Amino acid sequence: MTPVLEGFDLALRPFAIEDAAQLAAAVVASRQEIGRFMDWAHPEYGVDDARTFIRSTLLNRRAAVAFDYGIFSADGELAGVVSINNLHEDHHSGNVGYWVRTSKTRQGLASAAVKAIVPYGFQVLKLVRLEIVAAESNTASRRVAEKVGARFECIARNRLVIHGQPAAAAVYSLIPPGVTG
Repeated sequence: MTPVLEGFDLALRPFAIEDAAQLAAAVVASRQEIGRFMDWAHPEYGVDDARTFIRSTLLNRRAAVAFDYGIFSADGELAGVVSINNLHEDHHSGNVGYWVRTSKTRQGLASAAVKAIVPYGFQVLKLVRLEIVAAESNTASRRVAEKVGARFECIARNRLVIHGQPAAAAVYSLIPPGVTG
């Protein structure tokens, strides 16, 4: 089952090595914004980095430890990435991560992608908790969490390390309908 993005002329699909050039281009075009919060979006990011990332997504999917999807338009343009990762088998939980290229922000794509991948986490992966963890100052990512109905739980001190420095993060959670705990 591949998550389905409804209401947009977009599709979620696993990456293929052939996507490396356009993934690198999307990162480079968006580095100013995403690089503030994600160390991997460094100034020298290139096609080799994108290939390495794509290979890791393929290995992670086979090992069932992370599920990354590209957000692609009908014409094949990469709009962003959404994933379920940091799976904790013992606790049936994981993390939802996402980013959207700068030219596609403020269009509801990140929220739509998160809404599409959450049922995959609950129904297919049988998770009972998904977290969205965003740097405290990452208002755009926090806004996505709130738009998708994630519950704000806390500001966790030193929850992330960004560019080698501990950073506080807002922790949000999603649970399947009808599950309490």
